[in-house]
Amino acid sequence: MTVYFIGAGPGDPDLITVKGQRLIRTCPVIIYAGSLVPEAVLEGHQAVQVTNSAELHLEQIVALMKSAHAQGQDVARVHSGDPSLYGAIGEQIRCLRELGIPFEIIPGVTATAACAALLGTELTLPNVSQSVILTRYGDKTAMPEGEELGELARHRATMAIHLGVSNLGKIVVELTPHYGQDCPIAVVHRASWPDQDWVVGTLADIEEKVRVKGFRRTALILVGRVLGNDVFGKSSLYRAGHAHLFRP
Repeated sequence: MTVYFIGAGPGDPDLITVKGQRLIRTCPVIIYAGSLVPEAVLEGHQAVQVTNSAELHLEQIVALMKSAHAQGQDVARVHSGDPSLYGAIGEQIRCLRELGIPFEIIPGVTATAACAALLGTELTLPNVSQSVILTRYGDKTAMPEGEELGELARHRATMAIHLGVSNLGKIVVELTPHYGQDCPIAVVHRASWPDQDWVVGTLADIEEKVRVKGFRRTALILVGRVLGNDVFGKSSLYRAGHAHLFRP
């Protein structure tokens, strides 16, 4: 018996991995994060027990896994995006290790990747940004020392900010000294869902644009010069005259 932590992707049922889909369709027990994972992701399942974990606390979730383990049943624990990013799987894994229950993580498409695809952009451009910082805004839960938004912004790398749209004004204040008022920024609401929507602007005008859209939650913020930069260097990978293992 194994608990499979499955990344369901950002919302579009077609963006789940083949392995993740196969496990959902074959595991007798499914526990899914119903607040962020659409039921369409579960299509074709033959599970005898399907539970929406949005209504449960940690101990209840672990109790379901423990019960399935006692009955020799595999569990598909379905999370949104990639479960290793803000999936709260660490605390579940800690419990499973204490109970001696085996587990496996099946990666998924991140919301950041879905937003970049929607915007038609590459997040790492030569001579513009070669790093991507995935973080969140520290509101109710404080950030570790050195990971405050202003500290991360000093790198001026492409940044993906989770759980921050309701504090967009504060975010703009912290980012502007490092990126500049003219730096492009995008706010994407429910990327890859049927009702997906987005707005692109600069640090100077993004607040008003988001206010008009009415985005209040379930949105990802992308900021960085890559979003609006058509002037960048060529990569070495495809540059004529650049030799490598497959192109002497």
